[in-house]
Amino acid sequence: MPTLPPSSRRGRPRRGSLERPLSGRLYRGTWLLVGLPLLIAAFTTIRPAPLPPPPLQAAFSRGLAVQLAVQLAQRYPSRAPGSRGDFLAARWLEQQLGIYRIRARRDRFTAEIPGRGHVLLENVVAVVRGRLPDAIVIMAHRDNNGVGPGANDNASGTAALAELARVYTLGKSARRLSPHTVVFLSTDAGTSGLLGAQRFAETYDGPIAAVVNLSGIGGSGRARLVISGDAPRSPPAALVATAAARLETETGETPARARGIGQLVDLGFPFSLFEQAPFVGRGIPAVTITTLPERPPSSALDTTDHLSGARFAQVGRAAEDILGSLDQGPELNPVSASYVYLGARAVRGWAVELVLIAMLLPYALVAIDLFARCRRRRIPLAPALRSYRSRLGFWLWTAAIFELFAWLGVWPGGESAPVDPSSSAAGSWPVLGLLGLAVLSALGWAVARGRLVPTRPLSAEDELASHTAGLLMLGAVALLVVATNPFALIFVLPSLHAWLWLPQVRTAKPLTRAAVLAAGFAGPLLLLGSFALRFGLGLDAPWYLLELTAVHYVTLVPVLVAVGWLAAAHLLTALALGRYAPYPARNERPPRGPIRNAVRATVLASRARRRPRQTEEAPVQSEV
Repeated sequence: MPTLPPSSRRGRPRRGSLERPLSGRLYRGTWLLVGLPLLIAAFTTIRPAPLPPPPLQAAFSRGLAVQLAVQLAQRYPSRAPGSRGDFLAARWLEQQLGIYRIRARRDRFTAEIPGRGHVLLENVVAVVRGRLPDAIVIMAHRDNNGVGPGANDNASGTAALAELARVYTLGKSARRLSPHTVVFLSTDAGTSGLLGAQRFAETYDGPIAAVVNLSGIGGSGRARLVISGDAPRSPPAALVATAAARLETETGETPARARGIGQLVDLGFPFSLFEQAPFVGRGIPAVTITTLPERPPSSALDTTDHLSGARFAQVGRAAEDILGSLDQGPELNPVSASYVYLGARAVRGWAVELVLIAMLLPYALVAIDLFARCRRRRIPLAPALRSYRSRLGFWLWTAAIFELFAWLGVWPGGESAPVDPSSSAAGSWPVLGLLGLAVLSALGWAVARGRLVPTRPLSAEDELASHTAGLLMLGAVALLVVATNPFALIFVLPSLHAWLWLPQVRTAKPLTRAAVLAAGFAGPLLLLGSFALRFGLGLDAPWYLLELTAVHYVTLVPVLVAVGWLAAAHLLTALALGRYAPYPARNERPPRGPIRNAVRATVLASRARRRPRQTEEAPVQSEV
């Protein structure tokens, strides 16, 4: 730790000194400005009204639906995507639809599934034309992970699809022609990346009014709505309210939904294991009805004995009523906004974004004030910024090696889609690949470390400059987050507001400094905890996020933002632990090692080859 002036030992340092550089009054006063966006968010909440219920009573048959689910689960217990059982189940469903004179077609396509390679997949699509071209899609995936019958997940959803087709044809004969086109869709690879749903969303050539996905509706658990997408969007509030109202009418209880913080996490890091996600991400109204948790359980325990006929019938009748409400009701507004649902009310997404952005103001003003103090004291920031640059280069090197390994096939590859949490790609860490990544990263750190290790005592001015540079870089990262996805600020704000006080506590007790430093990691831990607990990944959550990056579900821009945050966290952590050194001046730098000499020789040789070419071209240019 640096040696401080004697004034810091006589009592509490004065405001604005090197020992107490932050303006607490400015920080506290700026929080008053956040109150205005909070008021706006409070006054713009809505209580969405559901669409009117259908005029006809639901005719969904519990006996027929359970019979179909048991038949499918017992005949084809192994329905892994692309397997023989999967294709036979598709033929079985096609025959069931044919009984009701609904003609189905098969859409075959290939996709790469992590851990399994290229697989031939098949959707079953049955289109019943109506007066309007806008389609209402009733869908369910029929596959499972191949280790059990999957009676609930998702023989129940597939059986309900067939039963709803029967009910729909009976009702159609009574009312002649339906207003909407209705599509009965059985998707493949619902357990392996939602690939069938993604395929239909990309290739269907007509407008889609709404999508209702049935997944695991025969369990004994409470009915639940899943509304998250693979982009920071939400389904229209009227669709969610309609689905909730019809389910409450049939089951006698309000359906469960992700809590507010869970919805914020899903908007900040768009992800779901249910098939409404590809549609919501593309701006198509969609919702999933299920009795399953966020991560469906293993199919080995999903037997026909565990089916709840009562719950199956309740959710099936609710799905029929939702179809009737959508078919006879007014058109839903297209998805143009996001929502955070708090009970029966919904907070508009733009209001939540405004609050999150406003929470940057206290940090930004205090960080700028800290920068101005450094300028007034003529404290140079260039060495600290060069230190950040070196750390940024190290983390970019590590990210580049990770991407290179993904291109070489070291990590399990596949489509840009969620990875099945029960697959080997999600839980089996490639040890040799991780060891190679660690070795090459250590090599990169060995190159950067030579100019980052402390070689002399750190002065109070150097330490303040380094804190200021790190905080300014964190602010730049926050602005990139605002430009890409403002909801993701929930993962960045804890580090901003906690680490802002590191300059103020650098002379405090080690436990205090450690607590402030640890508080800044709450944002990334929130994301890791969400995957570890909500999706049941446990200690595999870090590797699962890396695997999502390897298959490019996590795109390049979030990766670069994460690299910038890691470099700033690296710098501030080194400061808090007393292992920081500003970038050395030319006369303080250690001699170049063999790697730097090799790089320097390569660069000089390249320049030497270009110079003769330039001198030869110069006379020609002068003659012209």
